[in-house]
Order: sequence, then C-alpha cells, then structure tokens
Amino acid sequence: MSKPQTTAPVDKKIIWPLQSLNFFMADLQAGVGPFLGIFLLAHGWKSGLIGSVMTIGGVAGMIMTIPAGALIDATKRKRFYVVISAIFTTLASCIVLFTQEFWLVSISQVATAIAGSVIAPAMIAITLGIVKQKGFNRQNGHNQAFNHAGNVVGSALSGYLGYKFGMPAIFLLAALFGILSIIAVLMIPAKAIDDQAARGMKEGGADEQASGFKVLFKCKPLLILAAALALFHLGNGAMLPLYGLAAAANDQENASMFVAMTIIIAQLVMIGTSLIAMRMAEKSGFWLVLLISFISLPIRGFIAAYLHSHIGIYPVQVLDGIGAGLQSVAVPGLVAHILNGTGRVNIGQGAVMTVQGLGASLSPAIGGWIAEGMGYNSAFLILGSFAAGSILLWLIFARTLKAVS
Repeated sequence: MSKPQTTAPVDKKIIWPLQSLNFFMADLQAGVGPFLGIFLLAHGWKSGLIGSVMTIGGVAGMIMTIPAGALIDATKRKRFYVVISAIFTTLASCIVLFTQEFWLVSISQVATAIAGSVIAPAMIAITLGIVKQKGFNRQNGHNQAFNHAGNVVGSALSGYLGYKFGMPAIFLLAALFGILSIIAVLMIPAKAIDDQAARGMKEGGADEQASGFKVLFKCKPLLILAAALALFHLGNGAMLPLYGLAAAANDQENASMFVAMTIIIAQLVMIGTSLIAMRMAEKSGFWLVLLISFISLPIRGFIAAYLHSHIGIYPVQVLDGIGAGLQSVAVPGLVAHILNGTGRVNIGQGAVMTVQGLGASLSPAIGGWIAEGMGYNSAFLILGSFAAGSILLWLIFARTLKAVS
C-alpha cells in the first residue's frame, strides 16, 4: 500500500499565515450559520421560513462546488478569490443584521454559500501549491487543527457575546474574523504558491496537459469515496438538529449558549482527531482513517436514541468530532492522492463536496419526517444506520481503495 510521503519543512514565514488563515476563516464560514436560525426566530420568523432560507443557501452552495473547483484549478490568482469570498461573506452577514426581508436574507445566504464553495478548494489549492503533494497530508492535518481551533474560539466568543450583548455582536465578530482572514491570506507571498502543484499537475506539467473532466467519472476509487460519503452525510446531517430538539427544546434558557456549546464540544475533539488522522495516514494510508469515521455514526445514533439529556450531548458531539475530524483530513488528502498528476484535484474536491452536500441537504427532511412519524428514537437509529452502507462499500472495495490511499 502506498503511503503519503513527507517532505522538507517550508519556510515558517509562509506556514504561519496559512495556518492563521485557516484559524480565522473557520469563524467566518461557520460562526454565523449556526446562530442564524435563532436570530431570525427572535425577529418573528417561523421555523418553516427559516428552513426554506437555509435550504436555498444549501442548494446554491451544492450547485457551485464543482464550478468553484474548476475555477480554482484554472486560476493563478487563488489568494484573490479567498479575499473576494471573505468580503462577500462579511457583507452577507451585514445584510441579515440590518434587514430581515425574506428575499434579501435569501440572497445573503446564496452569496455566503457561493463564497464558501470557493473558499474550501482555494484553501486546499493554496496548501498544495505551497507544500506540494508530498507535504500535503501533514500540512493539511495542521491546517484542520487550526481550523477547528478557530471554530472553538469563534463559537465561544459568539456564545458569550450573544449572551452579553445580543445577536448583532455575533455578526460583528464574524466581520472582524473576515478582515483578519484577508490580512492573513495577503501575508502569503503569491510566488510561494506553485500553480501547477496546486491543481495536482506533475512537476514540469503544463495546463494543456491536464486530464479531461471525464477522469472524474472514470476514476473508480473517487466514485466509491463519493458514494460512501453521501451515505454517511445522509445520516449525519440531521443528527444534531434533531438531538437539540429532543434534548433541549423544553429546557433551554439561552439558545445561543447552547448552540455554542454543541459546536465547541465537537470542535475540541476535532482538533485532536485531525492530528491523529494525519499521523495515521502517514503510517498506513487513508483507508483505515475513513473506516473509523464511518463507524462513529451508528454508535452516535444509538447513544442519541437512548440518552435524551444535556449530559447526552457530550458523547453525541464527541462522536461527531471524531467522524468529522478524521474526514476533514482524510477526504482532501485522499482526493489529492487519487487525482495526483491529472491537474483536476480541486474540481475533484468540488465533486466530492457536491455529493456530500446532496446527502447532507436531504438528511434534515428525511430525519424530520421519520421523527414525526416514528419518534426521535427511531429517527436516530435509522439515521445512524445509513453509515452501514458506507462501511459496506469501504470493506467490499478495500483492495481498490488501499491501493490508492
């Protein structure tokens, strides 16, 4: 089995801005989203309308991930697109803060989703362009640890500021992190990013030598990975929202603090698991890392089904942190490894994100209807069982996957 290789360390003057970017971008991407629902609820919105706005944003983001990946593969101005995305996300937050008109809020969520679809492949491309394929696994592990740490700090500050000063303070915090993200990315010298390495071309390769888009549909390991992730997120996407309803709906004095705590627990675990995933991948490849992440969901569903309390949020979110933390390192690393030499790494990342997003976007609807018809216990058990399909795929095609991981 081939293993991700290590390489000589890159200048820390470049690495620290890169890791700082991952730290600050985390709150910009996720800091407002989890609090949007309770902000709109406080302004008289009904749950159905809130769900509709979030769905509009989710669908827009899902549609744009593949074009965004293609754009990042083609452009030589990757830093520029991170800056533009940060600006658009910040402005979108301001729209929601100053007006709660349905269509304006919808537009803000579409803008945020499109910006987010660009940020993810851009961050991967910048990292790949700086450390190359041999150093990507280790640096991506560190990046993800900083990203999760940024989520912890951002969520903790958001919960505190929301409690002390109200929801507008959370939006202003996201704007501040957006400004810091722009400063961090501009501290990375443009010449430090090898554009050919950033898109997964072999050394000395030219743009016209990149494989055609059909490589994505002919690559069996990539298709298996996408299918396994779709099944996982079909079960995972609705788990936390439903658990929050089941465990805390009748006993919650401060919604912003509760939302912050659920994020903090998971993200703290993700810091450690992302570093563990990095080391596991260096020793034995990505296959085992992803298998463990898939196994975490059925266990999480079982615990959620039989432990409806504030205490239960800890094991439920720890398992969420394990699954998501392992995948945050293994998925980009495996896609980059599978498509190395094709020049289509970032569109491949976008394609996998699209399939993941499809599963995650369907999950709340499926989970909600199951909970309404059969109860929360059944919903959690059924949602957790979707990962059995992921585990089965991973075991059946183990030889094929291990050969490229």
